[in-house]
Amino acid sequence: MATKIFLDANVVLDYVLKRNHYLTIRELFVLAQQSKIRFYISSSIVHILGYILTKNLGSAVAKTTILKLLDSIHVIDGNHATTILALLSENPDIEDALQFEIAHKNKMDYFITSDKKFQRFGIPKLPIIDVIEAARLFINI
Repeated sequence: MATKIFLDANVVLDYVLKRNHYLTIRELFVLAQQSKIRFYISSSIVHILGYILTKNLGSAVAKTTILKLLDSIHVIDGNHATTILALLSENPDIEDALQFEIAHKNKMDYFITSDKKFQRFGIPKLPIIDVIEAARLFINI
């Protein structure tokens, strides 16, 4: 079974807007398209992407871009209990805590983010890694 990877919004935005580590993220997307790994995001990340991409590229391009992304990324969600767990967590960033709890509830294997402060909230069952570490783990598998 393919490794299940939750992508933080910043990683998806880096890919779409060709920012930090774009080429490395693109290689990871190729692996997802080949079903060697599976990418996941939450619907709230779709909301974040929609807002930022619409602001930068316009609504039509934003919609087309997100639809194309969803060829390689599956959308998952949490519930009331997941939200409570996020709010009770030690992470002061509510959005990050919510994404982490959604990933944990849905049994992701890894959580990829470029947010260095967020990485310290990983747990053995759900490590939080950056793009470079993900590339070391998955490229050429």
